[in-house]
Formats: sequence, C-alpha cells, structure tokens
Amino acid sequence: MATTDGGTRITFLEEVKSAVTPRAALLVIGVLGLMVAFITSYTGAFHHPKPDRVPLAVVAPGPAGGQLVRQLDRLPGAPLDPRPAASEQAARRRIDDRTIDAALIVDPHGRTDRLLVAGGGGASLSQAVEAVVVKAELARQRAVRTEDVAPAAAGDSRSLSSFYLAVGWCVGGYLCAAILAVSAGARPTNGQRAVIRLAALALYAIAAGLAGAIVVGPVLGALPGSLFGLWGLGALVVFAVGATTLAFQGLLGVIGIGLAILVIVVFGNPSAGGAYPYPLLPPFWHAIGPALPPGAGTWAARSLAYFNGRALTGPLLVLAAWAVGGTLATLALATLRGTDGERADGEPGSGERLPA
Repeated sequence: MATTDGGTRITFLEEVKSAVTPRAALLVIGVLGLMVAFITSYTGAFHHPKPDRVPLAVVAPGPAGGQLVRQLDRLPGAPLDPRPAASEQAARRRIDDRTIDAALIVDPHGRTDRLLVAGGGGASLSQAVEAVVVKAELARQRAVRTEDVAPAAAGDSRSLSSFYLAVGWCVGGYLCAAILAVSAGARPTNGQRAVIRLAALALYAIAAGLAGAIVVGPVLGALPGSLFGLWGLGALVVFAVGATTLAFQGLLGVIGIGLAILVIVVFGNPSAGGAYPYPLLPPFWHAIGPALPPGAGTWAARSLAYFNGRALTGPLLVLAAWAVGGTLATLALATLRGTDGERADGEPGSGERLPA
C-alpha cells in the first residue's frame, strides 16, 4: 500500500488505475490485436503454398493440342489453367504481357518438350509450375526442358528485390505520416493544416522514391529497368500509403496509425505476391493482394524491371485510387473538423487536438 504526498494511503488497485489509464489499456489491447492479426495473416498466407489455376499456354499441333489442354486442366487440385496458343511467338508475347505465367511448347518430332517460364515474375512460381508440368509430362512418357525467358537479374535473388523495395516504400509512407501526427497532433485542425501536411508528404515521397530506385539500381544492381520509372512508381507508392495513413489519422486520431499498419502491413505485405506470387496464395490473400499498395507496388516494380513496363495500368490505377482517396478524405475530415471548431468556439481551426 502506497501513500500520496498528503499522507493518504492508496491501495495497489488504485495505484494501477492511476498508472494505467483506460485509454492506455485500450491501446495496449489494440496492439495485442495487431500482433495476433500479424501472426495469423502471415502464417495463413505462407504456411501451405500451392499452385492454383496458374495460367499456362499450350502450343501443340492439331488435335493433340486440345487433348493436352484438357488433360492438364483435369489435373488433381487444378494447379494449372491451360489455354491453347497458336505459336511459340504468341505464347512468348503473352508471357511478356503477363497474361500467362508459363508456356508448354510441344515438339511433334521428338519426346522432349520445352517449358517457358518467367523467373523475374517470381522464382517460387516458376519452380511450382515446372514441378507440376514435369510430373504431368512423365505420365505421358515425355521429358521437359525448362527455359527462363524473363530471368531475374543476378543481384535479385529469387526475384524478391521488387517486393522488398515496395515494402520499404510503404513503410516510409506510413512512418512519415505518423511523424507528421506526432509533431503536431494526429488530427489536423483545419483544411490549411491538412494541405501543408499533404504537401510535405508529397516532397518526402519524391525523395523517398528516388532514394529507393537508386539503392536497388545503381548502388546494388538488384533491379534492372528504368531508374526514372522506378522513381515515379516509388513516389506514387509512398504518397498513396502516406495519404491513406493521414486519412485514417484524421478519422480516428492516433488509432488511425494502427489501422494503417493493419491494412498495409498485416494484410498488404503477405498478400503482395513477393515470396509467393498470387497463384500460390490461398484465396483470401490472392483476392486482396492486387487491391492493396504493397501488391500493386510489387507487381509494377517487376513489370518495370523484367517485362518492359507492360501490365502496369491496373496496379497504377490501384495506387492512384489510394492516393486520391487518401488525399480527399484527409482534406474533407480536416475541413469538417475546422468548421466544427469554429462553430463551437468562434475561432477558425479551434477543433480538438489529440496528442500522438
């Protein structure tokens, strides 16, 4: 039992209530929830990767092609989504366009076929497709020779550099927004303050995008492709994540930072298609990955590095939607907050501030 300065005795329970406020207790419970969600999301996404309807082109002459497509389509567990292609050139174009992940080229004059894969799109996916096709071909008493038509760079082990680059940009985005909150209150008190924060975030995003592109390109030689393309992509990823975090903070105060971590880190990173591309992920993570910034950033970075910038429209639209949505929500919430403060106190921008 302790005593106060005035000599009054207080119980241990009263001491605990004084030291741990209800708000602090709720935040700790929230952190516990984030931890459990983190473990569940990563373990759920990665504990049992297996190919599921991987797009595969089949080039074979005459009726044999259609028969082979049907055979591959009926494999147990449906690991492949085979479709016929008119020629090897057509199949290669579809790999370059990222509409398929591999192609089986049947040799009508021999017993060894060729499997075209794109290692730059994910080494684990190429290996999984190869294992399935080799087994299926053995059942037909045929051999397979694998050719990587879009190999990962020598410094890009298992084609993971694009994923780590996108994750780094995302971390920079929400940390910058969190620091802006810590420096001057989680919720901007008026529209002008929100504009200033967004402008500061935009400048930071430009610098962060360039820094990331330089590190993975000229410094480490991990990713080929356009330095300016990666720079622009990085700036968009950082701003999209930062603006989203600012919007969450404007809505929920400090708790909004936790919500940003939940969306970007807990759900976004394991579903980004990094260690295991989308066709190897369970349905839930496969479905949400392309719609979240880490997944869109990873896909776009790989397209810039290994596929001549093809198949970029979708992920860029996703990132732009997060950036625009976050910006508009941040401005709207700050404007409403400033108006409410002015009505209540008679002073512009006198709305409530929550310390970070």
